[in-house]
Amino acid sequence: MAETQTEELDDGRHLVEIPHEDGPVTILVRASPAVTDLFAADGTRVVTATVEYLLARQRPDDLPPQLDIEDVLAAYDDFEGEIRRRLADA
Repeated sequence: MAETQTEELDDGRHLVEIPHEDGPVTILVRASPAVTDLFAADGTRVVTATVEYLLARQRPDDLPPQLDIEDVLAAYDDFEGEIRRRLADA
């Protein structure tokens, strides 16, 4: 399977293309300065780790077309620790 591609746009926004059997899934992910400061990492790394985290839990075509990482942080209790681990391992 092809790799997920992340393109940094502007204002903390990233366009993510995820390979999928029915064709690529594209989502717009926002990593605010508060989020990148929280993880002490650049936005692209945080977005990539977030998408990997979500894909371990759901299918790409079940992801919303737009996603704010602050919403993911609020929705999943283990998200912050898991992203910190993923960023440390990378």
